[in-house]
Amino acid sequence: MISPLASVHPNAKLGNNVTIEPFAVIHDNVTIGDDTHIMSHAVIMPFSRIGKGCKIFPGAVIGAIPQDLKFIGEETTAEVGDYTTIRECVTINRGTQDKWKTVVGSHCLIMAYAHIAHDCHVGNNVVLANSVQLAGHVEVGDYAVIGGLTAAKQFTRIGSHTYIGGQSSIRKDVPPFIKAGREPMSYAGINVIGLQRRNFQPEQIQTISQIYHILFVQNLITSSALKRIEEEVADGELKKKIIDFVLQSKTGIIKRYSKNNVDED
Repeated sequence: MISPLASVHPNAKLGNNVTIEPFAVIHDNVTIGDDTHIMSHAVIMPFSRIGKGCKIFPGAVIGAIPQDLKFIGEETTAEVGDYTTIRECVTINRGTQDKWKTVVGSHCLIMAYAHIAHDCHVGNNVVLANSVQLAGHVEVGDYAVIGGLTAAKQFTRIGSHTYIGGQSSIRKDVPPFIKAGREPMSYAGINVIGLQRRNFQPEQIQTISQIYHILFVQNLITSSALKRIEEEVADGELKKKIIDFVLQSKTGIIKRYSKNNVDED
């Protein structure tokens, strides 16, 4: 159902059974999938791509141009997967010529007042709580949960299956499968509850724990920790995923909390 009080550009491509409430605005060059519900006063701007079964709440703005002075009007997109819920006053900006698109995956919950800046890539089944702020080029892995009022600086990465405590400041990469919080952002253990909810087996959780005990608790520099992990932990997908994440980090990874605030490496 499309309300006669909504503003829908004639070139917008709407799927079957799309609901657009009064005073919503759908611009040119927009695609919206089947069964998606756009609520009153939401604005879907040009070059937005919305999947099927999504719910876009009042005041959300998807596809606004990047808040980046390097942006010169290039045709980039903001893309949202299937069955994702975007709550009140969320903003998702288009990409720049760096990656050409900003992506939010499927089955995500993006809570009120969150901001996802240009060229971010948010995976599937991610939860961003109220007022989470992602600066440009941030990557968030599948099943990550980020607590409210958390901010992530440009180019940082949050690994899959992580849990980030609220009111945090993410300045370095957060490896997968862990909990993190405090100031400065620090390792706070394995995300055991989250992993159990996602049907990780006890032996898998034990492997993850063994890796992070070496990486964070044994007071080794990162290169030495990685060497010990290679020697002592059996090869497997989880080991490779963690090691690859650390090796690919450009900002460096977070550390274990230290009461004297001295980095452990």
